[in-house]
Amino acid sequence: MRRTRVRTLALVAVAVAAAGFGLLRLLESRGVYVPGAAWAEVVAILLLAALVLWAGWSVRSYLRGDKPDLDALRAARTFAMAKAAAYTGALLAGRYVAHVLVVLPQLDVEARRDQAITSGVAAVVSIGLTVAGLVVEKFCEIPPPEDDDGTDVVRT
Repeated sequence: MRRTRVRTLALVAVAVAAAGFGLLRLLESRGVYVPGAAWAEVVAILLLAALVLWAGWSVRSYLRGDKPDLDALRAARTFAMAKAAAYTGALLAGRYVAHVLVVLPQLDVEARRDQAITSGVAAVVSIGLTVAGLVVEKFCEIPPPEDDDGTDVVRT
């Protein structure tokens, strides 16, 4: 599997933010108000980022020789989880940014201001989940094999 490109994640976040903004504006024009993020979501995203980093640290320790045994399937699953975390963080960041943009003109209303704050914090934490996924993908990168004479093998 290839590592996730930051440009792709940025495009995902921007696309979700744009689509979410349009959808939320449409819903609010019809009298439907979608609640913003809850603090429990922020905590859950933080715990997910910590779990991804913890799993990635095991793979990193193995590759450095600090941990003598690690199942190859576990390392592959860790990489897949890191990739999923990066995409999930980008999707969630776009969703929360869309909500912040919708309530931005109404910050003088206390309830809307609280929604903007909570959704803004959730967006930042979601970006942190994306970064955690990218970091763990880097942890799972296997160095290229060496030849018998100690030189790197060039792949074409």
